Amino acid sequence: MTAQVPSTFNAAEADNLEDIEKQFAVKAVMHMTTYWSILEKVKGSTLRLTKIDDEIYEHLQKDFPEFDPAQTIDEDEMKSKSGKERWRNFMMAYEKRVDDYNFGTMLRSNPAWEYGEKETIFAPRMQFYAVEIARNKKGLNDWIYENAQKEKAKASA
Repeated sequence: MTAQVPSTFNAAEADNLEDIEKQFAVKAVMHMTTYWSILEKVKGSTLRLTKIDDEIYEHLQKDFPEFDPAQTIDEDEMKSKSGKERWRNFMMAYEKRVDDYNFGTMLRSNPAWEYGEKETIFAPRMQFYAVEIARNKKGLNDWIYENAQKEKAKASA
């Protein structure tokens, strides 16, 4: 039996169902841990996150020329009214081209940090792709692979 959504359904006024929120959180954490695990096994500078990484990177540079992937992201600026509008315009170019482009995921504020409560921003998947593609192209995530390899060597010695 499938639930029928009334034609008068208003998403802005809908209750947040705790189970649905938990499912979103679980999916975001799974994405985060999977990405970290990949970075431990493959240098970020050799990793492709989508089939159109180069296009996304060029678009990011055009729309956000001030963005420096090595710097800490200013979450307040990113989520300000003007920041949200700029990012929404950027992301909409990928609506039909990147799966789950608008799905929430975890993004590290700075490429030198591991994921942590104070070092992580909840962001749409397309923002994650744009930022992480830029970081990977600049080799800013390679330290994760290098540290994992050192730990692996220590463990086997």
